[in-house]
Amino acid sequence: MHEIFINYRTSGGKALAYMCHGLLTERFGEDTVFLAKVSIDKGADFTEALLRGARHSRVLLALIDEHWLDSPDQKVPGRRALDNPNDWVRREIEEALVSGGLVVPVFVGRRVEQLDRRRLPASLAELAECQYARVSMDTMAADLTRLGDGLVRRIPALAALDRHTADQKSETSQDATVRTDRQSGGIANVGGSVGTFVNEANAPFHTGRGDINEGPRITGDGTNYVAGDNHGGIRQGFGARTPRGGESQ
Repeated sequence: MHEIFINYRTSGGKALAYMCHGLLTERFGEDTVFLAKVSIDKGADFTEALLRGARHSRVLLALIDEHWLDSPDQKVPGRRALDNPNDWVRREIEEALVSGGLVVPVFVGRRVEQLDRRRLPASLAELAECQYARVSMDTMAADLTRLGDGLVRRIPALAALDRHTADQKSETSQDATVRTDRQSGGIANVGGSVGTFVNEANAPFHTGRGDINEGPRITGDGTNYVAGDNHGGIRQGFGARTPRGGESQ
């Protein structure tokens, strides 16, 4: 069975219901979210399919806009749709409440106020005590992401289907991968048969055994340094030449 059931009133809520269905199926999978027009097979008994879907889903999202509470009954003038025992929105919510599923009122827009149980049919009075979520058309994707995060925390079965979690784990795994083919500066041990890797060495070093001798650091003009054996001396001339006998500058 589906995990999430989308409950909505056709007048005013259809476009939003399809938007919710698209975003939630993208996250949890095609067979996870129930939407009547999409999920009921052609030729099937829609009455039984609707009631069974609402009864067995783990969570029912009741989409509630500013006209939801007082939406008129199309069959009886002057009566609210919610006051009709055969109203499908009402019947689906009743099924979910009786079965013990999680029911989340989803307020659409900023004008929807918290439900007053005194204005609801007795069979729906519990809906006023359910913690609600709020979504807006201009921030729908972000709002449904937060709603989905909350559902994942409450329902383990949804956590197992959550593609966002899988994507995040994949990204974390990729970020943690250590690249051994790039080294900038310093000395490091590289795996395999490469041995010691040296890049940008700016001082004498060796990687074997024994002492390392480094000559003195010499700066300034007029200084000679001889390493090893020297045969034949060393001469150096620079600057102004000293005059030979009798010559004047």
